[in-house]
Amino acid sequence: MNIFAFDIETVPDVAGGRRLHGLDGLDDHDAAEAMLALRREEAGNDFLRLPLHRIVVISVAAKIGEKFTVFSLGEGGNDEASLIERFFDGIERYVPRLVSWNGGGFDLPVLHYRALMHGISAPRYWDTGDQDRSFRYNNYHNRFHDRHTDLMDVLAGFSARAVAPLDQVATLCGFPGKLGMSGAAVREHIEQGDFAAVRDYCEHDVLNTYLLWLRFEWMRGGLDASGYETECRRLRDALTEADKPHLNRFLEAWDR
Repeated sequence: MNIFAFDIETVPDVAGGRRLHGLDGLDDHDAAEAMLALRREEAGNDFLRLPLHRIVVISVAAKIGEKFTVFSLGEGGNDEASLIERFFDGIERYVPRLVSWNGGGFDLPVLHYRALMHGISAPRYWDTGDQDRSFRYNNYHNRFHDRHTDLMDVLAGFSARAVAPLDQVATLCGFPGKLGMSGAAVREHIEQGDFAAVRDYCEHDVLNTYLLWLRFEWMRGGLDASGYETECRRLRDALTEADKPHLNRFLEAWDR
């Protein structure tokens, strides 16, 4: 079974904001500030409606066959259509189980809207049994199927009152959690041209999500103790072999 634990990072879609709100004449920073101010007037908070989130990176912690890897799509620029297309192409090719933290409430709906805007085809992802009969009983869209497992939703018993942040749950389980950055800083780093910090942050999130997935699989009997240790060791070995500074930092935090 192939596994893709995934996460996205976004910034305000200033091009869309100009189109909807007539913000021509403002630079990107000021256009984003105007969008957030309009949202505060409308809703009392500045969390933009999901179609107005432009995706700048998609990170994936992937087990494909017996190999584990972590990688990111995107370069922090205007390559959104390409990175979304590549993500859905990966689903088409590997038909993985998707694993997320709040993916049903944020990441996937954002991907849906943005793929629609860019005219991206993803027939395998959208199949509910018309092309592959098995997808009638287990597809990516039914909340209670596990071809996509939103760990936050499942662990909360599908109750919005019971949800918890990824960082807190990962830390409580002995995993690294977030390492010096939060989602609130993504826009600032992108505006400064520091895409690497955003990519590293997103990869840390998918690694925490993947580790929680392994613990969840052990808890529900999908892995026994030996299998859990084997999968954790596979992840450690892959990160050690990659030998990248942000992955080494994740390993050090995990050891602590």
